[in-house]
Amino acid sequence: MNSDIEIIKGRLTLLFKRRPKTRYWLMLTNDTYDQTYNLFFNSQRANERLQSVPLHKLAHYDLADLEKLLKALRQDIKLTIEFVGFTGERWPASQKLIQRKRVPLE
Repeated sequence: MNSDIEIIKGRLTLLFKRRPKTRYWLMLTNDTYDQTYNLFFNSQRANERLQSVPLHKLAHYDLADLEKLLKALRQDIKLTIEFVGFTGERWPASQKLIQRKRVPLE
C-alpha cells in the first residue's frame, strides 16, 4: 500500500502544474470486470477540453484497503476525488455511501 501511495504522489508531482484558470481533480474508477481500481488525473483549463491521464492501477481489489489508501493519500493531496462505478456501495469502516448516483460515464 505504501508503494502505491509513493507511486501516485510521484506521478502527481510531475503532472500538477498549478496553471491559472485550470481545474484539477482525481477520478477513481471501479473496474468490476478486471477487478481493479484505476486512478486518473484530470485537468481542464477554461474553455478547453478535458485531459485525463492514467495515474495508477490498483490490482488489490479490496474496498477496505482502498479506504485506507485514500485516507493516507488525502493527508498529502488536497484534490477532489470523483468516484465512478461505486454506485450504492459503502465504505467498510464508516458505512458512508461512496457514490450516490451514477455519472454519465457509467
